[in-house]
Amino acid sequence: MLMDDVESVMFTPEEIQKKVAELGKKISSDYDGKEIIVVGILKGAAVFTTDLIRSISRPVRLDFMIASSYGNGATSSGNVKIKKDLEVDIKGKDVLICEDIIDTGITMSNLLKVLKTREPASLKLCAMLSKPSRRQAEVNIDYCGFEVPDEFLVGYGLDYAENYRNLPCIGILKRSVYEK
Repeated sequence: MLMDDVESVMFTPEEIQKKVAELGKKISSDYDGKEIIVVGILKGAAVFTTDLIRSISRPVRLDFMIASSYGNGATSSGNVKIKKDLEVDIKGKDVLICEDIIDTGITMSNLLKVLKTREPASLKLCAMLSKPSRRQAEVNIDYCGFEVPDEFLVGYGLDYAENYRNLPCIGILKRSVYEK
């Protein structure tokens, strides 16, 4: 059972859905009269992105990217790799990047620099979670669900070695799982 590896639940499914609805309402208001290209960062943000776009009451186009600096480890390697790029042209468009967690900020900082060169009309960032105590690169989060302490979190798309993404809650992974 996956929950056996979770030390404690940080956010319940109900708390998560309430926060996603709040974010969707704010984004809908801020983008009044505009179409948004929402870019989910795979794989972690897939669950959050699909929930979020259903809570946005504006026209939304959806695309995905894969950018990673973790691999199968528990800490960032510092090397950012874009494994899947956008399929849509974002020049002159309003773009909202959707990420599961901003940890060191290294991956997102580099990704935002790349996307800015493509000349979007606007480029904003929405993150379900922010872990400011681990920040190594400055990243402005325009829409943030929750600030979290320096714990290894899993569930609701967040993984450890590709496991635990399907948990409906967000929980703290037991150290014994990743400190083997």
